[in-house]
Formats: sequence, C-alpha cells, structure tokens
Amino acid sequence: MAELLLEILSEEIPARMQAKARADLERLTSNGLKKAGLEFSTARSFVTPRRLTLVVDGLPTAQPDVVEERKGPKTDAPEQALAGFRGSLPEGAAVEEREMPKGTFFFAVIEKKGRPTAEVLPGILETAMAALSWPKSMRWADHGVRWVRPLHGLLCLFDDKVVEFGYGPVRSGNSTVGHRFLAPGAIAIVDFDDYAAKLKAAKVMLDQDERKALIKDRAEHLASELALELKSDEGLLNEVTGLVEWPVPLLGQIDVGFMDVPPEVLTTAMRAHQKYFSVVDQGGNLAPHFVVIGNTEAVDANRAIVAGNERVLRARLSDAKFFWDQDRKNRLETRLPTLADTVFHAKLGSMADKTARVAELAGRLCHYINGADRKLAVRAGGLAKADLASGMVCEFPELQGIMGRYYALNDQEHTDVAEAIADHYSPLGPSDSCPSRPVSIAVALADKIDALVGFWIIDEKPTGSKDPFALRRAALGVIRLVIENGLRLRLDKAFRAAHALYDGTDGAGADRVSSDLLDFFADRLKVHLKEKGVRHDLIAAVFAADRDDDLVRLLARVDALAQFLETDDGANLLVAYRRAANILKIEEKKDGTSYAEKADGAKLVQEEEKTVFATLSESGPRCAQAVEEERFADAMAGLAQLRGPVDAFFDHVTVNTEDTVLRVNRLRLLSGIRTALSGVADFSRIEGG
Repeated sequence: MAELLLEILSEEIPARMQAKARADLERLTSNGLKKAGLEFSTARSFVTPRRLTLVVDGLPTAQPDVVEERKGPKTDAPEQALAGFRGSLPEGAAVEEREMPKGTFFFAVIEKKGRPTAEVLPGILETAMAALSWPKSMRWADHGVRWVRPLHGLLCLFDDKVVEFGYGPVRSGNSTVGHRFLAPGAIAIVDFDDYAAKLKAAKVMLDQDERKALIKDRAEHLASELALELKSDEGLLNEVTGLVEWPVPLLGQIDVGFMDVPPEVLTTAMRAHQKYFSVVDQGGNLAPHFVVIGNTEAVDANRAIVAGNERVLRARLSDAKFFWDQDRKNRLETRLPTLADTVFHAKLGSMADKTARVAELAGRLCHYINGADRKLAVRAGGLAKADLASGMVCEFPELQGIMGRYYALNDQEHTDVAEAIADHYSPLGPSDSCPSRPVSIAVALADKIDALVGFWIIDEKPTGSKDPFALRRAALGVIRLVIENGLRLRLDKAFRAAHALYDGTDGAGADRVSSDLLDFFADRLKVHLKEKGVRHDLIAAVFAADRDDDLVRLLARVDALAQFLETDDGANLLVAYRRAANILKIEEKKDGTSYAEKADGAKLVQEEEKTVFATLSESGPRCAQAVEEERFADAMAGLAQLRGPVDAFFDHVTVNTEDTVLRVNRLRLLSGIRTALSGVADFSRIEGG
C-alpha cells in the first residue's frame, strides 16, 4: 500500500471559497479512485490561502485484475451475428459455449489486467481539478484553463515518486514553496510527513483547524493580559483563518477620541473593512483595543505592524466619526423626502411608498398586540427607513436600523419608537433574537407582511432554491413574531389589510394573494417547527381542516391532536377513520354519488350502528363547540368516545349489504364518522397508524 500526496499551489484563494474547495477536491478524487477500482484507507484534505492539499493513504500500487463475461448470440445464430460478436471482442478473449434455459449461447471471458496506479492517477486528478466548482473563476495568460486564481505549481507524489501530469500552464513535480515572505524558496518533498514538517519549518501552518485554534487561543490570551475579553465572532474567526498561513495575533489600541462613536459603528468598521477582532471589558462594553491577525513575523517584535494597523484604523474611524457627527445635525424625519428617490422595487414603488404603507399597517396591527400604542407604532413605521439616507448607513449598510435608533434617541423621540426602528428588521434568522416590545412587534410585522404581500401581488414568489427577496426568511420572521409573543393575529386579515394599502381594494386579487400566502405560511411553519419535534403532518392536518390562520390557536390544536394520537383511543380511531374513508371513496366512486347526507336513525337495524349514530349525535356537536371555544383537549376527549362504538361497528356490521336502503344508510353513517373527525383535523393527512 502506498500514499498519494497532491498540492495545488496558487495565488490567494478567497477565504469564503476554501472550505467547499477542500471538501470538493477530497470528494471528487475519492470518487475517481473508487471508480477506477482503487480502494484506500483514508483521505484527508487541507487548505491555506495559497494551497489545496490532499493526502490519500492505503492505495494499492496497481488496479486489481478483472474478469469480465460478455454474453453473445446463440450457437446456431446466423454467421453475420457470430462474426459481429467475435469482432467486438478484444484480443485474447476466450469464447466458450454454455447451456442456458433458452438454448446454447456463446460467452466471452475477458481478462483485464490491472494497470499500475501511477498510470491511472493523472487522468483521475486532472478530471477532479477540472470538476472543481468555484463561485467565481478566472483565466490568465494565453491558455484556456480556468481556476479560482492563477496557478503556480503542482506537487504530486505517489509511492514517493512524482506522478507526471499537467493542468493549464503548470506541470507536476516534487517541490513546493513555503511562506510567501518568510520562506519563499523551493522545498523538495519526499512524502506527506516530510511535506507537513518542512512547511511548518517554512512558516506555513497547513491544518486549517490548527490555525483557527491558535488564532482564538492567542487572541484571547492577549485580551486577558489587560483583564479584557475577546468578543466572540465565529464568522470572522473562520474568515481570518482563511487569510493567513502563519497567524500572528497582535493587540492594537483605538484612540480614545473615537470611543464616543456608537460601539456598533466601531465594531463594524473594524470587522468589515479591517478584519479586526473587537475587545470588551468585563461588563461587555467595547474597550479601546483590537486584535489583528498578522501573516508574518517582524524583527521589531511586530511593533511596526501594530502601528501601521492603528494608523489605518484611525483613518477608517475618522470617516465613521465624521458621518456620526454630521448625521446628528439634522433630524431623522428630514431625511424622509430623500426616500422618494430610492427604489424599493420597480413594480412596488419607492422606499417612501413602502415607509408610508408600513406606518399605516403597523398602526392597524396594534389591534392584535397587547400594550401597543397605535400613535407610536405609526411614528416608528414612518421613521423606520429614514436612516437609509444617512451618511453612516451609506458607508456601512449593515448598520441600517441600528443607526436609526441612535438618531431617533438623539432627536428625543420616544424610546419605544427608537427601539422599534432598530428592531424592525428582526428576526433575521433562527439565531437572531425576536422583538418583544409591543411597538417593535407591530413595525417588524408590518415591514415583513408588506414585503410578502407586495411580491405576491407582482408574482415574484420564491421558486425552488431561488429566493432573491428573502421572502422565506420574512415569513419565518412573521411566524416567530406571532408564536413567541403569543399574538392572536388573523393572518388573512393582516394580508388583506396590506393588500388594500397597495391598490385600495380588498377584492378578488386579495383573495388570491391571501390564499396563496396562507399555503406558503403552512409550509414555512412545518420548517420552523421541525427542529422542535412537531410533526409536519399534524400541522397539515389541522390547517387543512379549516385553514386556521391563527397560529397560536393552530399550534394548540396540533399539540392536543399529538397527545390524542399517542393514546390507544387516538391510534385506533385513526385506523377506523381510514377504514371508513377508504370504503366511502370506493363506493362513492363506484356509485357516482356522495353519501354526505346524515344517516336516518329510523332505518338503523343492528345495535352497533345505532350506538354509533347515538354517539355521533351527542359527541359531534360537543366536539364542534369545544373546537370553537378553543377547548381542544375536550374536543379530543369527545372524539375518544367514538372509539368503542366504531370498533364494534366494524366488527359486527356489514356495510355493503344486499339491502340497498340499508347499505346507503350505513354509508351515510360512515360519512358521519368522517365528518365528525374532520371537524378537528383532516385525518387523511396524518401519517403512520
């Protein structure tokens, strides 16, 4: 068994592309090896900014020999067919006759000698490299090969020998280079252990997980020396890990004069533009320090590097402080006219139009939110997008909403108005906190519902994996706002109210939009509750029963139904429902009629059918009343009373009797069972049982 080592050396690979490229190279090469009959023990891949590396252990030095059998024509087939079969065989193939159930046939036995692995590898590796998919790639020089960045070299060894192949302008060899600045010379390689050791000596830390751990540990240590803490930022940590081959964390200082700028501004400027880590004190407040991850070592203990980064940050923060000071000179509401020049969507008007709709809708939604002040909600909705016209948000778009809060507080707006401006984009994802202040809830709901209804009106719905306007995220945001705050919001009414703000009507167009959106929300609700262990089929069953658009009530019904189905009564009643529904489906199709009419009690003969009729007559209305009054446990208890009578009915009563009148009446009785259960949920959508 032997080892394969491959390194692809290039210009710097963007950090966001590295993890996928590493996994893809390992997957594509592994699949190619297995397809060629080359089984192996392990495959490991690594990535740095400048290199993709793959090492495969336990490869055989040659493919296994293979014996292939090929069935030919019958022995008494025409000569032309026999000649064609012989002509299709490779030289050396043995032909023999075999008795088969349908006659005597020719069979060819072809022995294929396995090729040396070293001869097979070039094709596998070239195919894998060509199949690597990059979000963006480039061409350079005068060849046609594309890669994420210009290639500089290929290192490829198998069984300690060079595997010769080429890709674009480079040919494989047995050497690589170290760190771009600290050890740029060529390094001869023997195997992977030699490769990893020599790279480390040449200031290249190959293992991305090792680099990540070192960055985190040393950065935290630097902060702890000043009794401070590194602000947790997993995304930045992953990105910086992909920017350096030899990480050197360094602690820098922020000029105290910038510390009166909002901490979100300082953090964003450092993170987005400079890739610096923020540092906080024990109380979680931003400290006047930062951690930068260098990619080299200097002879002056890195003092010049730190000073250079402090100087660059000073210039960056000077811009931020300028915007902060200038923006506060004008009230937030004075920026509203500028929104008329900003397009929300070509078919849905300007951002000023959207702001007006959100303000009005937020006011209307206050009816469903305890403690929400309509006047404050309208004010917050009207100012929610004003900071888009500020200098700070133009420079740092990710601060929209956050800066609006600061500017509103500076203008001495009500605290609830300021907080609603900051919160109205939330929740942005499953890990984002959900607004809980009444005014914030109203504006956040209005912003999302306005977008959903608007894009549904112009038929710009999500399709497949495409969702350019983040409408799935908006729907999940509405669901979280409603459920986590226990809002008794009727979605249908909210959608119609939003629709009326677009065209002033609540007609057929609103019917279509609301109906489609309710179906969309039912699907999103299944996704949202999947991780909580809530069965998607139960959500579908309850929603289908009467398209309940009150999510709090719907989930209470789902919970009651789930508990009911876990009992023997519930499980057996589900089986009985299916039996009744199947019989009705068959007989209604055969007879070309519906048996939805109520059964005639006077025509019942057997005691078992009389008992079912009496139980339905008693428990059916009680169940319906319990559902109406949201006493879902009582509704399920009412259904449980049907279990015994229905079981006895199916055990002793023949539905399809020869007596036509009796048969019709019994089918109507089955329809009564189906109707009674469907008043609680559409049992046909429940899986299992």
